[in-house]
Amino acid sequence: MTRWALLLEYDGTPFVGWQRQVNGLSVQAVLERAATHLNSGQPVASVAAGRTDSGVHAEGQVAHMDLPDRHSAKSVREALNYHMKPHPVAVLSAVVVPGDWSARFSADQRAYRFRILNRRSRPALMRDRVWHVPAPLDTGAMHTAAQLLVGHHDFTSFRAASCQARSPVRTLERLDVTRRGDIIEIETEARSFLHHQVRNFVGTLKLVGDGTWPLERVTAALEARHRAAAGPTAPPDGLTLIRVGYPDDPFSGQTRPNSEAQRKSQ
Repeated sequence: MTRWALLLEYDGTPFVGWQRQVNGLSVQAVLERAATHLNSGQPVASVAAGRTDSGVHAEGQVAHMDLPDRHSAKSVREALNYHMKPHPVAVLSAVVVPGDWSARFSADQRAYRFRILNRRSRPALMRDRVWHVPAPLDTGAMHTAAQLLVGHHDFTSFRAASCQARSPVRTLERLDVTRRGDIIEIETEARSFLHHQVRNFVGTLKLVGDGTWPLERVTAALEARHRAAAGPTAPPDGLTLIRVGYPDDPFSGQTRPNSEAQRKSQ
């Protein structure tokens, strides 16, 4: 068997999320069902870098699966895309990786983008891809508040009650808020995120942007280490997994010069 790394994009609107569920269609189920056509009809298991929730999209999701040795990169990509139709999931690239490589555990960086449509009129072309907030938002205040969350912290206040992570401590590398016309973009990077962490960040920053919260309350929420202290969970529509990073990127064939292992050795 050959292990394949797959770079995927999908519209999360019709799915219950990445992971298989008892009820509802998942991205994982669509991909694995298509993969049976490359494995003589036998089930194929896949592992993803991030288990995106229902309604969350991806531009740069990464998964891996093992398939018989006879396939080429082109045949893997084309066959999977053919058999996943008409679902809004596409394999952008398929690359052979070592047998011990993991889309999830080999990753050392994940990046998300959340988009807010900040205007009175509801979205038409961007429906299901943005959070519509009609009231004016102060992007500068939101960005300033976001910087209070960057760094190594206990993020208990910003994780879902159902989060199964053993520790709430994470190192947030970046959380930037910018505006382009009516679109506010919130981009964040970390090695890994807690369940609903990004959406809880956004819900909190929105309260700063509309003047409901002063900046000091964001720090207080972080220090409280209690979910009730932070803002509400933003809807999934505006969230997209845009990139998964690896020390040795299988899709570019390059080693990132500032990988965590190299940083530790400096």
